[in-house]
Amino acid sequence: MKLSKNFTLAEMTKSQTASRMGLDNNPSEDEQENLRLLCERVLQPVRDHFNHTVTISSGFRNIILSQKIGSSAKSQHCAGEAADFEIFGVPNNEVSDWIKENLMFDQLILEFWEPGQPNAGWIHVSYKKEINSNRKEYLMAIKNPESLQIEYKPILGLSTDRYVK
Repeated sequence: MKLSKNFTLAEMTKSQTASRMGLDNNPSEDEQENLRLLCERVLQPVRDHFNHTVTISSGFRNIILSQKIGSSAKSQHCAGEAADFEIFGVPNNEVSDWIKENLMFDQLILEFWEPGQPNAGWIHVSYKKEINSNRKEYLMAIKNPESLQIEYKPILGLSTDRYVK
């Protein structure tokens, strides 16, 4: 089933963990609609602008799968509102900055990106169907070297303007 010109339901629900554990990772109709909106309004415009394949590493995850991989049952992935992705050959911070400047989104997280390492980490983006509830929150996820905890710091402006330590 196509969700947009270049994105399918199969790629947005694919999970090696679900396959290995025999878990059903099929979204409901509402969750499919959320995935379609995420693809149409965010991922497809990214694909069209950069003219490169957008590789999804994590799309929809049902609550059980989310918990099995150590994520929250409240994750937007569980509602079909979020995806993690990369465009190989295009720096992740360049892609995330473009999204910030050109598209509506709820959360945009540059996860574990390192300056000088263009494809370090990945991009997390979410989109809510109620347009007025999209926060346009732009964050960077980093691991605190002392506590080893993941911290989320706001990116003010563009990631190329500053790097949060």
